[in-house]
Parts: sequence; structure tokens; C-alpha cells
Amino acid sequence: MSQSPVPDRERIRAQYRDAFDRPASARLATPAMMLLAGGVFVFGLADLGFSPARLLSGLHQLGWITLMMLPPDPGSSLPLYLKALGETLSIALLGTTLAAAFALPVSLLAARNIVPSGIVRFPVRRFLDSIRGVDTLIWALVWINVVGLGPFAGVLAIAVSDFAAFGKLFSEAIEGADQKQVEGIRASGGTALHEIRFGLIPQVLPVIAGQVLYFIESNTRSATIIGIVGAGGIGLQLAEQIRVLEWQKVSFLILMILIAVAAIDWISSRLRFAIIGRRAVA
Repeated sequence: MSQSPVPDRERIRAQYRDAFDRPASARLATPAMMLLAGGVFVFGLADLGFSPARLLSGLHQLGWITLMMLPPDPGSSLPLYLKALGETLSIALLGTTLAAAFALPVSLLAARNIVPSGIVRFPVRRFLDSIRGVDTLIWALVWINVVGLGPFAGVLAIAVSDFAAFGKLFSEAIEGADQKQVEGIRASGGTALHEIRFGLIPQVLPVIAGQVLYFIESNTRSATIIGIVGAGGIGLQLAEQIRVLEWQKVSFLILMILIAVAAIDWISSRLRFAIIGRRAVA
């Protein structure tokens, strides 16, 4: 067997001088950034009052609370809790549906392949960014002061928050659609509306449906959180039971929430696979 030629190290070093003879600043940049990140982390722990002793004592208290949660027991409040869970699911479903319905036409204005001019597209995108920058919990507090306590405020909070998120996601899906179908409709004499209706929407509809289904699952948890501040649903009941230290009822409410989220996740997964399978057959 013939031996492979020995590489000329000096020739390779001269040819790739930038890789072998890196300046000291380039070699020290990564360690310096790691040291800086470590320093910021340690400073943050000290500034926020991190204490291992407090953590250990808190874990001890958490253990006692966990023992007091067993066994989960709704007492005589099971019908009330089931009604509250229904409110939470309704808040998530209605809020997500309203957000998707209003976001779809706005997302067309934010898509580059629909509106090439930045004069219209730029303010629409910044408008969506400004709404998306406010958390759902803040929107819940705002709408509670506008329309009062109850699930209606929760629906509006989720609808406004998800409207901006859907606007961004839908516009990105539209921008990523295959333009061959659009060009075929244009070549056959179709109008701009025909291009959107028959060229873009059928392509992005499965993606949009999958995103909406995921947000319904996620908003079930969000609806629980905003219920704590007065937007109705099972979150309000959870906050009340924590306030009066009824830990067995708290654990039962948490168990109800977990079962509901798992069921919604299973249903949405089946629906997503059905949509994807139907698209593949088509």
C-alpha cells in the first residue's frame, strides 16, 4: 500500500495564516465573554438576595405543603369547580378563535409577498410588535378595569394578546408559501384576490390550523393564570383556596387543570395529524 503524502505544514500554515496566527484579541474574546457572563450571574444572585439557607428552609416548607395536599379532595365544591373549569376552557377557546379571525386579514397586510411596499407593511408590523410586547396578564388587568371582573375580561385579554402573535406567525407562514401556485393563477388570468384565495390560503391553512390548536392548549394555562387576578374561571377558585390554605382543594384543582390540558393536547394532536394527513392525500 502506498503511503499518503505527508502534508507540508509550513505551506498549509502560510496558506491559512488567519486560522493559525489568530490575534490575541480573537483568542481571548470567548474566555472574556464567559468570565463576564459568570460575573453577571454571580452579581445577579447576590443582588436578588439568593440564599441557600432560605432555599433549604423553603424546600422543607414545600414538603409540608405537599403532604397537606394529599389526598386531593374537592369537598362539596365539585359542581362549582366543574363550572369554573368550563369557564376557563371557554375563555381559551373563544379568545383564541377571536384572535385568529381578526389576525388573518391583518397578517396579509404584514406579509412581504402580499404588500411589497414598506409604507403599509412597516406600521402594521410595528403595531403587532407593540401589542405583543404586553403580556396577557397585563391585558387582563387592563380589561378588568374596562369591562369589570369576570370571564369576558379574560376572553378579551387572550384575544388581544394572541391577535398580535397570530399576526406575526400567519404573516411568516404566508411569506414562506410556494409562489408557483400563485404564478399559475396569475398566468391563467386570476386577480390578486384569486391569488390569495386559491394560491396562498390553501397552502398556509394547515399551518395556521396547527398554530391555532397549539394556542388553544397554551391558553388553557394562560386562562388559569389570568383567572387569579379576577378574570374568572378555575384560576379564581385556585387563588381563593390558596388564600384560605385549603391545600387538599388546591391539589384537586391542580389535578383538574392537568387533566384538562392533557386532554386538549391529545385532541389537538389528533386534529393536527388529521389535517396533515388530509393535506398529504390532497
